Amino acid sequence: MMKMNQSLHAFDFERQFNERAALEWFKQNWGTAFVLSGVYVVVIFFGRIFMKDRQKLDLRKPLVLWSLCLAIFSIMGATRTSWYMFNMVRSHGLQESVCDSEFYSAPISKFWAFAFTLSKAPELGDTVFIVLRKQRLIFLHWYHHITVLLYSWYTYKDRVAGGGWFMAMNYTVHAFMYSYYTARAAGARVPRPLAMLITLMQITQMIVGLSIVGLLYYWKHDIHCFSTMHNIVYASVMYFSYLLLFSVFFYQSYFKRPEDEKRVKRE
Repeated sequence: MMKMNQSLHAFDFERQFNERAALEWFKQNWGTAFVLSGVYVVVIFFGRIFMKDRQKLDLRKPLVLWSLCLAIFSIMGATRTSWYMFNMVRSHGLQESVCDSEFYSAPISKFWAFAFTLSKAPELGDTVFIVLRKQRLIFLHWYHHITVLLYSWYTYKDRVAGGGWFMAMNYTVHAFMYSYYTARAAGARVPRPLAMLITLMQITQMIVGLSIVGLLYYWKHDIHCFSTMHNIVYASVMYFSYLLLFSVFFYQSYFKRPEDEKRVKRE
């Protein structure tokens, strides 16, 4: 495969990033994701008990700062990884972009691949704000956080094909999502269609993700398309469950009438 290094400019910090050390760290520590997930569940459980008889906390300013930082990070990550993938598709075609593994080591993207994977741990903090502000915590929210963390850390250590697509899509969706959260936390009135659009983007991401996984399975015997059946199965289950859950969330949030909810409760 033709290297992208020669055709894409990278910032100094991107070029100097030691992806070999990052890979070694994840190979030795990827199991920590299970520990983090366990701690996360415990914090949620006892946090909700702790807040049950207490007033919700006013965390508007910290939430604005939190969401803004994640929005800026996601915008930067989306810009760099999407540029890499755009050039990969334009120069080498769809199959090479799906089967590409240089994404993890190319100057323009290697730092953002590592940062993406690592960021799934601090993103668990989203739920802390929900618990402390006594907002409704739905299954989709915490299930999504845990499974993305586990899958991302598991996948990075093996550097399987398809990672470029998965990360660029997630960065892009999060760029819009956290920008929306920032505006909402700051008290801005955000049009309802924009919230619908973001959820539709998430649903589209799952459809494309399943398509990429399907192509990986179809091309996995190609010498340049490294993946494993374990990874393909995990990714398929993950993306399919997300597709179902986000679709249900979309329907219940934007189309289900209040009368329907009251009827369900009575039954």
